[in-house]
Amino acid sequence: MFRGKIFIASDHAGFKLKSIIKKFLIKEKYNFEDLGPKKYKPTDDYPDYAVKVVKEVLKTKDSRGILICGSGQGMAIVANKFFGIYAVVPWNKISAKKSREDENSNVLCLGAKIISQKTAREIVKIWLETPFSFKKRHLRRINKIKKIEKKNIKNLK
Repeated sequence: MFRGKIFIASDHAGFKLKSIIKKFLIKEKYNFEDLGPKKYKPTDDYPDYAVKVVKEVLKTKDSRGILICGSGQGMAIVANKFFGIYAVVPWNKISAKKSREDENSNVLCLGAKIISQKTAREIVKIWLETPFSFKKRHLRRINKIKKIEKKNIKNLK
């Protein structure tokens, strides 16, 4: 079971599911911080909250993020703009487990309009409980991703 810090946030579309996931995290005794929004506002936009979570994940050792919007896709697009963030949008327990075992994902994005509350809880549970495998083939692939990230940063200068 993951015992680091979890940062969670949503936009307006993910607000209700975020409250359900927070109850689950409390019940399971996870250490988490809600980065907003604190109250439902229909004008809350996913990029604002994705950036908040990603910044905390990047600066906090042994941490992960959970982002919730309507599809999960918008949050993932924003989160994956940051070097060192590996955001995924799993749709079931198997895809959540593989994203941790094989890709060492550090940000989980959920689609409140796509998956049920039950499936969301199952995904969060398995994603938090599954460690990275450290198998050579997965390390090799992740190192290739890191080279691509570094090359793209150099290309921007």
